[in-house]
Formats: sequence, structure tokens, C-alpha cells
Amino acid sequence: MAFFTPKLGIDLGTANTLVFVPGRGVVLNEPSVVAISQIDKRILAVGAGAKDMIGRTPEEIIAYRPMRDGVIADYRVTQAMLRYFIGKALGRFQFFKPEVMVSVPTGVTSTERRAVVEAAMRAGARRAYVVRESVLAAIGAGIPIQEPRGNMVVDIGGGTIDVAVISLGGVVCSASVKCAGDKLDHAIADYIRKTYNLGIGEKTAEDVKISVGSAVPMEEELVTVVRGRDFITGLPRSVEIKTNDIVKAIGKELREMVKAIRDVLQETPPELASDIIDRGIILTGGTSLLRHLPELILRRVGVRAQVADDPLYCVARGTGIALEHLDTYKKAIIAKR
Repeated sequence: MAFFTPKLGIDLGTANTLVFVPGRGVVLNEPSVVAISQIDKRILAVGAGAKDMIGRTPEEIIAYRPMRDGVIADYRVTQAMLRYFIGKALGRFQFFKPEVMVSVPTGVTSTERRAVVEAAMRAGARRAYVVRESVLAAIGAGIPIQEPRGNMVVDIGGGTIDVAVISLGGVVCSASVKCAGDKLDHAIADYIRKTYNLGIGEKTAEDVKISVGSAVPMEEELVTVVRGRDFITGLPRSVEIKTNDIVKAIGKELREMVKAIRDVLQETPPELASDIIDRGIILTGGTSLLRHLPELILRRVGVRAQVADDPLYCVARGTGIALEHLDTYKKAIIAKR
């Protein structure tokens, strides 16, 4: 048998981590959450099991995200989380060390890049490559990035919005702003607290965003019932929340996200800008699924936008494709070991 090196692509996100195996597709999609015992610093659960514990743990257990704004905030815990995900994805091929490609935000510093490569190597990778999220999102969305034409990709995840103009396989101009899905959740929780004196958790705020949220006001509003704790009486209470409440709540954050797109367009060379006007903006990442987001971008930026197929999986798919064609995408790799 020839020497067999398994390949894994990892979309290491603030909210979720996806693992892609060439030939098998996305084999794992779990929250980037780790539960740790405060007493002996033992890791008790990773992924879905740990996310269920958020806001529900006794004092001696903390469940939290080791990734903040798309970069590693807690190195040791990220390494343990990577080891768990790599082990779970490989299963029976565990005795061969894999080649791993990990996505990082476009605006990542060289120190943060090194931290990701180190964490992957320590978690059991034979080789580790680091590639910008926006390039991987473009590859995964099926955009021919090698052509001498401008393509604009906006990847909106949990921690960051990554905007990049890509031509000839490289990033021409880009911006990475730490304002995305998580900030929208916080804004919704704040709004409900100020308007209704009701305290809700992160997970509830996210559920509200998904079930009734929209980027622009809607005539026929959606309605959901939110349960939380009344700040005045301290007792549980429920209120009805409508779509246009959420539009009001997240307006400031959406303006910041649109500004990132405008800033990159203003830096784009004229030839590439005309390509982008022709071809439109491609949206990827979980937060791009917010209702009517393309409409908001068209209104504020004047360029049509469309959500890629399977936006949640674009970056993970891109890691798989790039791993299989390393020579073609050599230019895109920004750090390897």
C-alpha cells in the first residue's frame, strides 16, 4: 500500500468549525465551544455537547468559545478543540497524520497566522497550511479566481465580515471588520433588555435573529415569542417580537458591515470595479442568510449582491478543493509548515 496521507480542510470559525474531507464532503459541523472544569482545568466537552451547556452550567464548569473575532483567543483550548475535531473526522485513519488546511480571516496578523499553524501541528497535523477565508469562500462558491477578472466576495461569519476583491488568484484589496453574526445577537439582546426590561441569553438572541430577523423593514412582519427574565420582578416572562423590531435593533451593526463593503469598493482599481458591477457581489457565510441582506447592499452600495449556494459550506468546500489542487492555488497559501 502506498503511503497514505489523509487530507482535511478546516473552516475554523468563531461560531462553528467545519471539517471537509476531499471525496467525502463536510464530515463535521459543530459549534466552536469547549466546556472546561474550573477545578482541575480538565476539558469536559467539545462542540455540540459543550454548546448545550452555555448559560446552563454550575459555577465550577465554564463553557466558552476559544475563538474570538475569527482568531485564537485561548491557544491551549483551541489546540484541544482542533485535536478533538481532527480525531473525530479521521476516525479509523487515525494512525496517519493528516495534511490540514485551515482558514483564517483576511485581516489576520502574522503572529495570529503562526498561532493557527502551531495549533494545527500540535493537534496532530503532518503539514499545515493557512489560507485567507475570502479566497477559500470564492473557491468554494465556484468562482474562477485564477482569471484576470475582478470578483468580490463577502464572507460574513460569527466573528468577522471579510470583504475581498480577488483577481488572478490573489487578493487585490480587502478589509476584515470584527462585526458579524455575534454582534447582531448582542444588539438584539440589548434591544430586548432596553425596550422590554427582559434579559435573554446569547442562544435565544440568535434564535430570534434566525426566525424573524431581516436587514430591511418588511410589510408583512414575522412574529416570535421570546421568553426571558424580567429585570424588575426577577421572574420569567414572555414578549412578542416582530421583524421590524429586529431591523431597528441591528441597524447600527448592519451599517458597519455595509461600510466595510463600500470601503473596499472605493479602493478597487477601476477595471476590476467595472467587473464587479457586471458580475455582482457574492455573499457567503452563515450571517449572509439574514433575510433581505442582498437588497440592503443594493440600496446602500448600488451593486447587486447574491448569496452563494450553501453559503455555510463555501469556506469548508474551498479548503477541500484547494487541498486537492495545491499547485494551482500556491499563490493563495499565506503560511505553511
